[in-house]
Amino acid sequence: MKKLFYIILLVLVGAISLTGCQGYNNMVEKQEAVTAQWGNVQNAYQHRADLIPNLVNTVKGYATHEQETFTQITEARAKATQTTVSPENLTAESLQEYQQAQNQLSQALGRLLLIQENYPELKANQNFLALQDELAGTENRISVERNKFNQIAQDYNSYIRKFPQVIYAKWFKFEPKAYFEAIPEAQSAPQVQF
Repeated sequence: MKKLFYIILLVLVGAISLTGCQGYNNMVEKQEAVTAQWGNVQNAYQHRADLIPNLVNTVKGYATHEQETFTQITEARAKATQTTVSPENLTAESLQEYQQAQNQLSQALGRLLLIQENYPELKANQNFLALQDELAGTENRISVERNKFNQIAQDYNSYIRKFPQVIYAKWFKFEPKAYFEAIPEAQSAPQVQF
């Protein structure tokens, strides 16, 4: 009888250990997926930041007296490229700060693109049109990468909250990751006036 008890105890300990090892390995794999996708998001934002000087220089040739807009874009780009978040620190606060810097850059870019309405020669410039198309494609890639990030972060967050992984997640300090959220201004539709 004592021997049977030890065999059952050994089987239970083995099963718990096996489950723990498998759960830990899955958490590591999912955490690495979040980290990799965060790199893709940053890459898309960096591509946009790299396009901006070319776009600004193209517009400068036509709209030399729009210096305030150029200054705003340069400052917003500098702030956006200096604001970084490490994959280990993807908290709601750090992600919000990062997103705020990127949104300021988006707004400055919008003002730059509005300048073209005042300069018909600029609308016909092939360099400007190509850069504008590439920027639009980059904005789409940013949106896609952010959506993928949210999906992967949601998968990871759900996994570490399920039983029995929640136990191992606390033991090994696997923390939930934050999500990208819409900016407050996106809650109301813009008004178009003619």
